[in-house]
Amino acid sequence: MDVLLIGATACTTALILSAWLMTFARWFPIQGIDGGFLVDYKTMIRAHVDYALMALFQLGFFAASKSAGIELHHFACVCMAIGGFTNPTIFTIAAFDTDFWSKMKWKVFSAISFVLTTIGFMTICYQLICHVLCH
Repeated sequence: MDVLLIGATACTTALILSAWLMTFARWFPIQGIDGGFLVDYKTMIRAHVDYALMALFQLGFFAASKSAGIELHHFACVCMAIGGFTNPTIFTIAAFDTDFWSKMKWKVFSAISFVLTTIGFMTICYQLICHVLCH
């Protein structure tokens, strides 16, 4: 279950880095970054928000399982940590690549990321609801 804390820390780090990147892109325009390197500011905001949400979900799952005394499946936690980081990373990459959504490699990356996140979320939610219904 500690892998959820690692995943949350990675998402929080990416959250802070994306905030600094967006701040510099808006307040201190740098040739090659503003209007060039960061091509889709709104998509970067989506990544920023998604990193925050994924960090909070992982921390919430960790805290809920600890307080209820539930040992979450390690595989589900790994899926949640990896998927929780890679899902917002999809938006991050898309913010720098104008052609992102048409490239097959990113479609495959997105599909794998969504599958991992879904496995993690659903397995953890299943464990939590089973615990509630059985106690």
